Amino acid sequence: MKKIAILFLAVALAACGAPAAPTEQAVAPEPAEPVVVTVVVEPTQAPAEPATAVPAEPVVVTVVVEATQVPAAVAPPTEAPAAGADAPIALDNALGKGVFTNMTMSSDNVTLRCFPRDITFNITTSNNAIVDALFYYRIADIDRLYPSEWKNFGKMTANGGGNFTLAFKGEDVNPDVRIDGGWLDFQFVGLAKSGDVVDRSQKIESLVKYTFDCP
Repeated sequence: MKKIAILFLAVALAACGAPAAPTEQAVAPEPAEPVVVTVVVEPTQAPAEPATAVPAEPVVVTVVVEATQVPAAVAPPTEAPAAGADAPIALDNALGKGVFTNMTMSSDNVTLRCFPRDITFNITTSNNAIVDALFYYRIADIDRLYPSEWKNFGKMTANGGGNFTLAFKGEDVNPDVRIDGGWLDFQFVGLAKSGDVVDRSQKIESLVKYTFDCP
């Protein structure tokens, strides 16, 4: 019994004399430093504009195209009014035989019933002996087979300076010689102050049509 107690004591002393094994404590590792890597990337396309960006103004392009043909809306009229339709018709000075010049007539047609019914003649003379001018006329059929006798219509109006004028109407033609669709022939006769004939123009024929109605 005594030996067991001594043995137990020896074992206990041996255990006390040995250094105690240190108790390991869990130590949390220090957190690693973060690694910052900067990468430069070149954009391959422009970034989208912010939603608040002001939209760009629209670009208006005007294109001028030369037309290859006239549009129907602006097509030229099929028939233009005749230029100078109201201008007087000049007669050849040769028909005045040197007695009358600047001879004109307002139309190449005179009618009995259609408007205008008259034709105006203007003549000029440089012969100081002529103070008056007479107007003679006759009517001939279209083929000039049966011309009438010459008729003295009377004096023309003297406007001074050797100028004379006359408005001759379709109804001024004597009823006995009227031919529808015929010719009005005429002649100018210069008179002296005494009433004698000084000289006269040619007989002017086939220049004025005479009709009853509109030609």
